[in-house]
Amino acid sequence: QVQLVESGGGSVQTGGSLRLSCTASGYTYKNTYMGWFRQPPGQGREGVAAIGGTDAPVYDNSVKGRFTISKDKADNILYLQMNDLKPDDTAVYFCAAQDPSTPGTVGGVRTLATDAYSWWGQGTQVTVSS
Repeated sequence: QVQLVESGGGSVQTGGSLRLSCTASGYTYKNTYMGWFRQPPGQGREGVAAIGGTDAPVYDNSVKGRFTISKDKADNILYLQMNDLKPDDTAVYFCAAQDPSTPGTVGGVRTLATDAYSWWGQGTQVTVSS
């Protein structure tokens, strides 16, 4: 059974930094895609960044140059370093992983579309105050 557990959320002021971590258990696909998503208050879930295989990571335009996604394949931990945080970054942040055996995501797909991801964590709150 795949489990994804996020940690590292919190409250910071504008311009501050946080590093989110996602520990994956029961997930043995080291080269397929994992990503970070967020859900702002009262809004839908949106893609933030994703990484997989040998491709360059993909980022939403709103976080390019401020957020960095990385993955420790040996320990199966996904990270999101968030710098220069803004109030608009306030959201619940979720870690997600693709199932490479699912039709449409065989081998991993470089995408921030939520429906390409099969497994999800419970989320961690990030609050940025002005």
